[in-house]
Amino acid sequence: MSRATAVAPKRQSWRRASAELEKIFNNTVAPAEILRDTNPDLALLSSRLMPADILGPGEVAAGTTGERVQVLGTQRRLAEIVELIHTATLLHDDVLDQAETRRGNPSANSLSGNKLSILAGDYMLGRASVYLARLRNPEVIELLAEVIAELVKGELLQLQNTATGTTADFTSKSSREAHLRDSLEYYLEKTYLKSASLISKSCRATAVLGGATEDVAAKAYSYGRHLGLAFQLVDDVLDYTSSNDQIGKPAGADLELGLATAPVFYACEEFGELGELIERRFCLDGDAEKARALVHKSNGIDRTLALAGSFCDTARQAISSFPPSEAKDGLEEVLEMVLTRKR
Repeated sequence: MSRATAVAPKRQSWRRASAELEKIFNNTVAPAEILRDTNPDLALLSSRLMPADILGPGEVAAGTTGERVQVLGTQRRLAEIVELIHTATLLHDDVLDQAETRRGNPSANSLSGNKLSILAGDYMLGRASVYLARLRNPEVIELLAEVIAELVKGELLQLQNTATGTTADFTSKSSREAHLRDSLEYYLEKTYLKSASLISKSCRATAVLGGATEDVAAKAYSYGRHLGLAFQLVDDVLDYTSSNDQIGKPAGADLELGLATAPVFYACEEFGELGELIERRFCLDGDAEKARALVHKSNGIDRTLALAGSFCDTARQAISSFPPSEAKDGLEEVLEMVLTRKR
């Protein structure tokens, strides 16, 4: 996104302010002797080693093609911040889900225990917050701070699993469909908070750091939002279609955790008996196996993939006005990878 928006329209007078920020974004805001910032990982961050002189002779004019596009140091630092936040959430999620594997390897909590996993995730969030503050951009700080809050809110929504407050008559098709519409909307809200929020807001943040206009930044956000939603929908499908080895975690884990996802909701429209299983969070012996069988018997998987495809189409449309570039092609390729991935 940094490179794709580098050749897109810019705000007036953005260049000099960005150039000044490039010189100082690694510096502390508070006095260094107070912060005592001696963490050894600072030297490993790539953005410290790759400064960008955006006012120098290597500058690339907006709209040119075939020339190198500079990625700002602040944008590289943002990528590092996003990865710190993402990794922290994986550590925390594995504790909450009592996961024993992560990407085919033993999870951190299974090796070191829950306490160390939680502390490691907290430390990453703390370091991410420090690096974020040093970017000295109020909107970017606000965007990523909101992401952290939304990740927690999404986890809380997942613990509730489905919208509450109404009781559906699953023997009635109209009542069942109304309940499932509400449940799917709730599921997509949770999915945005847990998965798409980080992607969408970081896409907007990188455009903001690069001096993009509001229109370009909004399109970058829309791309990330719909990409994130599609990614999670495909992830939920893989829980039913892939093996443990393929996805690097136990297949069928969602049902075992009592979680209903899009394939289950769509299947419930065809098989009303799934409603009771969803309501009791698949807690009885045989519930998970029955639900899985009904999902495969229904068109729930195909409808979920179709919804993911529509989100990818929206994401592709969002960046359609970006100037042609290798980076833009890469963003479009990512959408295809999301829809066709097997792990």
